[in-house]
Amino acid sequence: MALKCVALLGWSHYEFPGWNQSSNPAPVTVRWFSGHRSISSSVQVGKASATHNQGRKFHKDLTSLPKPLTVADLSVTPDDSSKVRISFKGTLGSYAEDAALKAYPKCKTVPCDEFEDAFKAVELWLAEKAVLPIENSSGGSIHRNYDLLLRHRLHIVGEVQLPVNFCLLALPGVRMEQLKRVLSHPQALALSDIFLSKLGVARENVDDTASAAQYVASNGLRDAAVVASIRAAQVYGLNVLAEKIQDDPDNITRFLVFARDPIISRTDKPFKTSIVFTLEEGPGILFKALAVFALRDINLTKIESRPQRKRPLRVVDDSNTGAAKYFDYLFYIDFEASMAEPRAQNALVHLQEFATFLRVLGCYPMDTTL
Repeated sequence: MALKCVALLGWSHYEFPGWNQSSNPAPVTVRWFSGHRSISSSVQVGKASATHNQGRKFHKDLTSLPKPLTVADLSVTPDDSSKVRISFKGTLGSYAEDAALKAYPKCKTVPCDEFEDAFKAVELWLAEKAVLPIENSSGGSIHRNYDLLLRHRLHIVGEVQLPVNFCLLALPGVRMEQLKRVLSHPQALALSDIFLSKLGVARENVDDTASAAQYVASNGLRDAAVVASIRAAQVYGLNVLAEKIQDDPDNITRFLVFARDPIISRTDKPFKTSIVFTLEEGPGILFKALAVFALRDINLTKIESRPQRKRPLRVVDDSNTGAAKYFDYLFYIDFEASMAEPRAQNALVHLQEFATFLRVLGCYPMDTTL
């Protein structure tokens, strides 16, 4: 019954007994909407500390770029802006910022040093939403962000599917034959292996693609290029030497949009729901858990398992070999249904029969555009 109330009134986090792993099961907890809140104060945004060589005229003045947020900055309260503020990991010109601008074209982006800083920026009202990558069609899942989903009490309110166009960027006037090294994020370099191998240059790892572009531009490196986005070239005054250099032309990264409050589920457009749960040990228990969706013709689009950090091993008595140790897993599932639909509500009620812990991470519109 609780699920139906949540779907109708605007559900939030709710948890089921067993999550605390104690001998006394915790009761079901439900947190409702707290309503709209207002805040009015000011935020100081530091200037980027990139070094600018006044003698060089072939790249932009980078001193005006905002500095990414760090944990030390998260005690500041934000100003009251008419634009939606979106936090993301990286610097200006990163693919995460491209995803934020795709979802909210008029947003004000808030760069952060780490994934966790982007979460905290929303929790502390420095931003209204955060956009973070969750999986890539070539590189797979970003496990760090799956772990952060449980650590922070934010809700998934949207998704963004972003086609990734890796470009080779260099300072104006630099030709490809002059290059001796290429800088970028390790995954960007790995996914452009064929092109870079033919180019015959050394590869250097950097925290993110846009930071590599900023580093080359601010230091005037004429023997180096970067693998980054077209927007990074525009931000840092670099030339595009080559486009679509990735090995797989259909390289897509899926991002999730997080907010402090959930959105109201609807049935007039395609919705997706994300959940996480744990199960007791036993033969066929995972099959039974997944069957609750198949029985109601609910399509699963994603299944991910992660070992529980608080209780990574489970000791089970085996009649043949004695006590055995197994990993204790969290299961993350995305399915195509809205929590406003009775079939989705009934599926989760049914899942409760097998789950020791269940939490709805978010119900949100599907991104069907590329």
